[in-house]
Amino acid sequence: MKGNILTRALALVALALLTAAQAIGQGDGPKPVVYEGIEFPSLPYASRWIEVNDAKMHYIETGDPAGEPILLLHGNPTWSYLWRNIMPHLEDSGRVIAVDMIGMGKSDKPEIGYTFVEHREYLWRFIELMKLDNMVLVVHDWGGGLGFDYARNHPENVRGIVMMETLLRPFPGFDEMPGGAPEMMEMIRSSDGRAEAAVLGQNMFVEQFLTSAVLRQLTGEEKDAYRAPFPNPDTRTPILTWPRQIPVGGEPADVHAIVSAYAQWLTQTEIPKLMLYAEPGMMMPAVALNMLRAQFKNMETASIGAGLHFIQEDQPDAIGQAIAKWLASDAFAK
Repeated sequence: MKGNILTRALALVALALLTAAQAIGQGDGPKPVVYEGIEFPSLPYASRWIEVNDAKMHYIETGDPAGEPILLLHGNPTWSYLWRNIMPHLEDSGRVIAVDMIGMGKSDKPEIGYTFVEHREYLWRFIELMKLDNMVLVVHDWGGGLGFDYARNHPENVRGIVMMETLLRPFPGFDEMPGGAPEMMEMIRSSDGRAEAAVLGQNMFVEQFLTSAVLRQLTGEEKDAYRAPFPNPDTRTPILTWPRQIPVGGEPADVHAIVSAYAQWLTQTEIPKLMLYAEPGMMMPAVALNMLRAQFKNMETASIGAGLHFIQEDQPDAIGQAIAKWLASDAFAK
């Protein structure tokens, strides 16, 4: 039954994306939507910036400024806004920081390629400049890839990892990807302009994928919040580059090597881990939970209820409470 639910959920997401992409390819779809002038929504936390590699990276924080850091890492196509309803639950657990990856959220958009390696360079420098020592990493989507890679290379600076809906291994081929992802990935990696029209022109990952991968209906304000960082095609390069960085069939080679290395490391490291899963989920589906439990050492798991991919929008309280409970558990006893 759960497998059937997951299949239907993935099919709905894939259908939304493929329908948009096919319409664009036929030339009779809606015109590109431009959100010029949309302001970022107010958050209960003040915006802060720090200069990293000649660009400003944006972050918000709460909790004890002298506490041990809890760094929240978002993925594509989101920003620190994703964590707004989770951060209040963690205020008593340490210094809570949510950063916007370079080119995303309120961070600057320098003229770079926005590859995984470039994102890594900015994130590592951000951590260094912010003097974040003995961190807990809370990761989602590509934030997981970046977080796992950082932890593998700096295990002495990471005291725990909370993971949800993220990339745990490379894909041997397109047919190994779930649901309608093979067709979508082939379109994204095409050279015929369809991907650029769909992602840069139509903002497909915000307008279709994000909303389709949340069970509830996002409000107009919430949709505008996710649109705000990407008001026109010139600002959407990071959104298109991210899916092209997913390692499939050994390509891109550098990302394949990085993800393969941290995938192996995750099965060996004793760093405490918490895996949060939703039902049916997408990237870390509940139906695969027993296999995932068997692979990782020193890992606890917790169900946060119903959700697809952007589970922070469906289950923020359950996520925040599960993380806070884990941080107060014996795994972090002094």
